[in-house]
Amino acid sequence: MARTVADFGLTRGTLPAGTHNAITDVPGVRVGHCTLRDGDVNTGVTAILPHGGNLFRSKVMAACHVINGFGKTVGLMQVEELGTIETPILLTNTLSVGTCATALICDAIRQNPEIGRTTGTVNPVVGECNDGPLNDIQAMAISEEHALAALADAREGAVEQGNVGAGTGMSCFGFKGGIGSASRKIALGGGHHLGVLVLSNFGRPGDLLLPDGRRPDPRRQAEAERGSIMVVLATDVPLENRQLERVARRAGAGVARLGSFWGNGSGDIAIAFSTGNAIDHDENRDLVPLLALNEARIDILFQAAAEATQETVLNSMLSAEAFTGRSGTHRASLADWLRDEAKRR
Repeated sequence: MARTVADFGLTRGTLPAGTHNAITDVPGVRVGHCTLRDGDVNTGVTAILPHGGNLFRSKVMAACHVINGFGKTVGLMQVEELGTIETPILLTNTLSVGTCATALICDAIRQNPEIGRTTGTVNPVVGECNDGPLNDIQAMAISEEHALAALADAREGAVEQGNVGAGTGMSCFGFKGGIGSASRKIALGGGHHLGVLVLSNFGRPGDLLLPDGRRPDPRRQAEAERGSIMVVLATDVPLENRQLERVARRAGAGVARLGSFWGNGSGDIAIAFSTGNAIDHDENRDLVPLLALNEARIDILFQAAAEATQETVLNSMLSAEAFTGRSGTHRASLADWLRDEAKRR
């Protein structure tokens, strides 16, 4: 079971969480993992599906925001230009981005044999963080089959968090990082959700700031911030591409609340999508009606994005158990630190 900020009495902001307190509280969104743990190989793939149908045929509105661009993603240029996502989103380690992109292309062609022949090509979306300290990243252990396994594992409901999937070998603020998720209910037009999933692998040891003001000490010497974070935001509020980019930008506020300053060597990237409008690949109308949020109501989404991102990172760390990886490299658990701190009081 995922351990969250609520289990440790940490505040989670003022907006209420959804039923699962996860990105899957957005109806239709699915998450799956494939985890590799074998000696020095500690890595994996995490898949986020905006819906369970054919994404190439029924795309979702999307946008991205690069907080700091020290990253090796695939597909963001077209997302920025066209404002849609047409494959699942895969997260993995830095040297496995190409493999995961190929897997997404092959999966899309399997579902749509006309890709690249009688219709356009497909734009795979893959994000990454460097899990090298805990994983033998040069082994390039991720295969296309692992990426497809993560897609096949994707499901609605509770999201497995911590040392799982792409988060298996990640570190955060000197502690063990990984996969985390959270959500917020949005009181607009009858009720909606905004959900966030992160791959946390950033922050200098000693910089972490908890909501109650404490600064956990991982007992590791401070060093340059060279990690990364991938933030995926989902909502069923109908938003235009431009509005989604504005929401994605607020993920940076959630990261900053934790004490990060987005260092020179950190790749901090947010991808946001909305399931509120389906974009038909075969649309033949000249003018297409789209539902969009009244801009005067967007502040609640900004707040939800900042709150949920902050909580999601903490959930990724609290769900992650202490871990010893490649060449004996060790990362302590934030949950263990909090329990030890409570005993000392």
